[in-house]
Amino acid sequence: MDTHADKQPPIVSGSYAEGQRARAFVTALTHTDPATRARAEARAGGWRRVLAGMAAGTLKVGSRTPVRDLPAWVTLEVLHGGFATGAARAGGPLLPYEVAAARKAGVPEDREALFAHCLTEEGLAELWALLDSTRYEVTLPEEAALLTVAWLVRAGESEAALELVREISPFAATLRFIPRPTASPAPATDAVHRRTVAEAGATLAGRGPNGAVETQREALAVWRPFEDELLRHWLETAGPDHRVLDRVPDGGWHERGAALLARYRMLALEHTLCGRHRDPKGNPGILRGALEETAAGRPLDARRIGMLRHAVTSMVRKRGLPGSARHTAVRGAQAAQAALPSHQDIAHLVAHRLSGLPQETGAIDPAASVAPVTEAEERRSGLPAGTAVPPAIGRVVEAARSAPLRTLVELGVVPSAEVMAELVPQLVAAETAEAYPDAPLRTLAAANYRAFRNRRSLLMLNLERQVMPEELPWVRAVSARKASDTRVRASAHATLRRLAEVAVDGFPGTLLPNPLVRELAVLARRTELDAPLVEELAADIFMGTFSPKFQAAAAVAGELLGGGSLYERYYGIDYAAVRAPAVGRSGRGAAGRKAARDAPEFAALCHERAGARDSYGVAENGTVIEQAQILTTHNLATLVHRVGIAPERGWADLARRCFVTVCRLTARAQYERRPLGTVKDAAYAWRQMLFHLSLCDAGEAAGVLSWTRGEVAGHPAQPAARLAPALAGLRLVVDGGSFAADGTADSGRARRLTGWTTTGDHWLCAGQAGSGRR
Repeated sequence: MDTHADKQPPIVSGSYAEGQRARAFVTALTHTDPATRARAEARAGGWRRVLAGMAAGTLKVGSRTPVRDLPAWVTLEVLHGGFATGAARAGGPLLPYEVAAARKAGVPEDREALFAHCLTEEGLAELWALLDSTRYEVTLPEEAALLTVAWLVRAGESEAALELVREISPFAATLRFIPRPTASPAPATDAVHRRTVAEAGATLAGRGPNGAVETQREALAVWRPFEDELLRHWLETAGPDHRVLDRVPDGGWHERGAALLARYRMLALEHTLCGRHRDPKGNPGILRGALEETAAGRPLDARRIGMLRHAVTSMVRKRGLPGSARHTAVRGAQAAQAALPSHQDIAHLVAHRLSGLPQETGAIDPAASVAPVTEAEERRSGLPAGTAVPPAIGRVVEAARSAPLRTLVELGVVPSAEVMAELVPQLVAAETAEAYPDAPLRTLAAANYRAFRNRRSLLMLNLERQVMPEELPWVRAVSARKASDTRVRASAHATLRRLAEVAVDGFPGTLLPNPLVRELAVLARRTELDAPLVEELAADIFMGTFSPKFQAAAAVAGELLGGGSLYERYYGIDYAAVRAPAVGRSGRGAAGRKAARDAPEFAALCHERAGARDSYGVAENGTVIEQAQILTTHNLATLVHRVGIAPERGWADLARRCFVTVCRLTARAQYERRPLGTVKDAAYAWRQMLFHLSLCDAGEAAGVLSWTRGEVAGHPAQPAARLAPALAGLRLVVDGGSFAADGTADSGRARRLTGWTTTGDHWLCAGQAGSGRR
């Protein structure tokens, strides 16, 4: 880090942390929601600890071991941007289940005493019972440590158990090493779910009234009927043409008016959601104001009489006379609407239904939970039998559906690659655990892996890498028990291919998010395939170079796309010149370690293609990173050429869907004040379209290109004009042409579409206010 002190990106400076602390502090002071204020106050405290640690030298930003005296395997508290606060997530006060365990064991209520108890015969027996029952939950990897010790002791691996205890015991007084007991066994791992049944039920049980809906309900049930009473009262003074004050009412008219006003005051005190009735210029307010004047014995002046007559005429014209067929129909429909059960009450009923299901997993078939209200439920809840569950409540329940990942994608329960990335660790955990022949150890390994993926990534500089699961001491201690045979590799390969196909086929035109790439890379290592997978790099902390796997991924892309493919010609790539990194070049010492950690030839090629100076500006960095994504196809070539994925409906269908995404994003960008993030996403989708087109045969590719003309012309948001240069550039390359060095042709009428620029506004949103520099 110190080597590049003059080139450090701004995010690692204290000013970034200070800015984050200040924003959190303002939110904590000013936000209207108490829960939001509390969260902001906690964030502000975390940033204060970051700043204090940076100032004292106890925090080293950008390192994989940023906290002094804590090894890399400790799960740290990490804030936005990857900043460690210095606290361990498994530290802090004892949790209730730890207190209960200490009391049951008869030891002092501190972690060191509880740690020591777990190493006694009685403590080991309790851990063995947990292992066999699988009735435990590992929320942080540290909580799997003592269960691993117990398993090793039972398996006769005493030396490995002692070595593990020696490594973790220095932290016995501060870190939590025992799991949380649960009422039900560990969940099955052949299906996934976004939320557990317990989480969905808690969301529904906590749903409060909808302010807008309840305001409308009050208006329809209370104030509209009262307005009708006011209108009837004034119509008693009307002549044949509904002109009020044309005849003298009977002697009780004034008394009835006073009673109406008294009831109004009571209603206004009790029903406070609506404010329309208080508007003196609205029709109901005019009727009530005139009545208050007459009740006070004051004659109405000509202006008020005119306003009164106009209000009455308008109300009669709009809905008819009170009691007429038209008026009765309108008010009947409104009364029926006001009588509908509230979403809050229905949500609470569905939450009650969910309470009868296993809570720590997803629901295999949630249909019964969203069925209409039954007669038995009507007697218990008062909700009318047959009432349908609204779609908004159904979506909460559907998020707890447990099913194969592809099914959840097809149902829309998984709407994006980012959401998919959150679920994939459940499947990778199961696949990773399959390498262990022993059933209790498999369950423990899966639980540990799922917990490990809850760790937040640290900010890394100088090509440092995040901690891997196999670096955890308790994982290393049982690594010799992992099988590495053909069956295990074939299973991992099948899972890798299935997940990659779901991602590429389910979310075309979307960059694979880093958490998903990370999980696919875990499976690729299990298969022992030479399948280099690369992450998206952040332009604001990019240090100008790449790890060797980027060059390896580009070489794989060259194997698939070299030799004159549409992709190679469009982006002006000479894949024959892109070589895989040399094997065995690491050598010894610092120079050798440096050589093993970066790919200077590949970095130089990316800088050259981007035309970037030796600069660490965000825009310049972005152009270099984009060239790396172009050369590597950002994992698509590796997944196709090495993993063997293939879309069910073919490459042409994927290319079409990518182009639909391009049109949608281009149309959205023209309405955004800061559109350049959307332009970058459109360039991602365009690049993927070109990749898929390059895998089509000539007839399929021609069909897609012909189809794009009609698609862009028929798009409702009219992106045709903005995309015209990109489409002209694509047709140019298809016809055998090429771009100039600046990525244009035909005097600028044809352009190569990329997402980043350092020369001002992006041409895709040229002339658009606020587009800025990207």
